[in-house]
Amino acid sequence: MIHVDDITTLTEFQRNAKEHIKRLKKTGRPEVLTVNGKAELVVLNAAAYQKLADAAEFSETLPVLRQSLTEANRGEGIPAAKALADVRVALGLKQR
Repeated sequence: MIHVDDITTLTEFQRNAKEHIKRLKKTGRPEVLTVNGKAELVVLNAAAYQKLADAAEFSETLPVLRQSLTEANRGEGIPAAKALADVRVALGLKQR
């Protein structure tokens, strides 16, 4: 959610970039930059961006995980130990 305090003009951001960057790092919240009164850009610190990117990547895997669990519940697929052994063989790793 964007806070009212996190909306500023691009010009203000440029004039006081150090202060804005300090706030971005401290809060982890994005800042919306406006041009001529319209939202144009969103600025986010690197750590907060990585967290967001990781969450998005995980959410893309959820349908695959759901399908896999459904198949496993129907008794389809192979046991995990066999799957891991097959991966070890494919990678040329030692068998346990």
